[in-house]
Amino acid sequence: MSAQLDPSTRLHPTTPGAADRRTWLGLAVLTLPVFLVSMDVSVLYLAIPSITDALAPSAAQQLWILDIYGFLIAGLLITMGNVGDRVGRRRILLAGAGLFGVASVIAAFAPTAGILIAARALMGIGGATLLPSSLSLIANMFPDARERGRAIGVWTAAFAGGSAVGPVIGGVLLHHFWWGVVFLINVPVLVLLFVFGPRLIPEYRAATTDPFDVLGVVLSMAGILPLVYAVKTVASDGATTAVVVAGVVGAALLITFLLHQRRVASPLLDLKLFGNAQFSGAVAVALIGMMALGGMSYLTGVYLQSVMGHDVLAAAIAGLPMAVAVAVFSIGATRVASFLGTRLAFVGSVGLAAAGNLGMLTLGTSSPVWVYILCTTIAGIGYGIQFSLVSVVVVGSVPPERSGAASGISETSFELGTAMGLALLGSLATLVFRDGDRGWAFGDTLGETLHRSTDMGPAGDGLAAAAKQSFVDGMHAASLASGLALLILGAILLVVMRDEPTDPQAEVAEVRLPDGESVGAARTRS
Repeated sequence: MSAQLDPSTRLHPTTPGAADRRTWLGLAVLTLPVFLVSMDVSVLYLAIPSITDALAPSAAQQLWILDIYGFLIAGLLITMGNVGDRVGRRRILLAGAGLFGVASVIAAFAPTAGILIAARALMGIGGATLLPSSLSLIANMFPDARERGRAIGVWTAAFAGGSAVGPVIGGVLLHHFWWGVVFLINVPVLVLLFVFGPRLIPEYRAATTDPFDVLGVVLSMAGILPLVYAVKTVASDGATTAVVVAGVVGAALLITFLLHQRRVASPLLDLKLFGNAQFSGAVAVALIGMMALGGMSYLTGVYLQSVMGHDVLAAAIAGLPMAVAVAVFSIGATRVASFLGTRLAFVGSVGLAAAGNLGMLTLGTSSPVWVYILCTTIAGIGYGIQFSLVSVVVVGSVPPERSGAASGISETSFELGTAMGLALLGSLATLVFRDGDRGWAFGDTLGETLHRSTDMGPAGDGLAAAAKQSFVDGMHAASLASGLALLILGAILLVVMRDEPTDPQAEVAEVRLPDGESVGAARTRS
């Protein structure tokens, strides 16, 4: 028997129809929290020096101020996607936005580093509700596949745009105000969401009486959090026994979680979805694509400032062409898929991202900034197409009542990919940097080495030049590794995306992708 639904609750229409003006306005409202969640990651990097001066956090506290937000988002995305499916996606969206807003105010006026860390943790919990809820609502608001693809493109553009303009907005505000303003800017945006959200965003929840998988929630968080912590800590501080143990424990708990999901009646993570080659390929693109983007964004940010000598605001502005490329091609991704087909659109976009990353091998210690802009813009075109198609395929590969859970899977892949990029590519670049000292006494980082060189007089010029060249060598190694990883991924996609799901225990539901081809979405029998 189905659970009784609230009178305001609507299920996904059985007959697709064109979205009206009110629906598109609702989409505009949905992009507000997405923009904030992504912006709140990048905007904080510029505020850390001011926060350090004001609150005097320890080195460990500073790491937690930066990382606790992303840890909790990564750990809770799958859970919150499932909660939204059950209690109502608009309801969980607004509840999460409320928590996000309150936590933002606490963070802005935090008197100590400990309170700021706690506030950032609350922001992470709120942020974990916003991403899957907003993306799954799009699946219900836009039943027509082509319109849904365009809507997801807008969603992806908002997410990419928030990350790109965060440093620019932060740089301008920090130039005029104190550090807390980077958190307070969330409040007026959330006010708009609360005013217009209930009017323009319909409520949806799945009609189910299946018990909620509480053990799965515990195992997923207990697995993801220490694993992400280990990955990010290795990137910043190197491997220690405690960190390695945390990573092993996290991995073991995740394996336990997956085994549990195979047995439970109503799983948080429907493993049958991975029998769909389109779904599995999309998740792989999210993971490896964000690994390449996250790692290279970090390294090129250091390159522009510490090697090329640009200030923070100028470095952020140099990244805007890539952000524009991501935004434009996110919105146009479904047209590309209509022309090429979903498989070739994925392969081509991954190839463009690889070309942009490999193009950074041409950057040197005195390269003109247009070379950087050209490479990142080419990569941005690829990232815009592939990340938009990831969301389209993931949402389209499940029944509407499970789109929140599926959105949580894709967003978790994005978060884990970013952590892996910082860890793997950042560690590779650091290793090459330290091994390339050529007899000079480098510090642990380029910034530390350059700071030391300023106190050495004329001899410091040689140290600075050697350190900059060694950092560029490390960035080249990361560029090559990320480019090759993307090329290998593209080759695999070219082969595996030919396949259809073949799970004999599932019935296949037709899903129309933007190019009109059909893929099977595994839907378990009731």
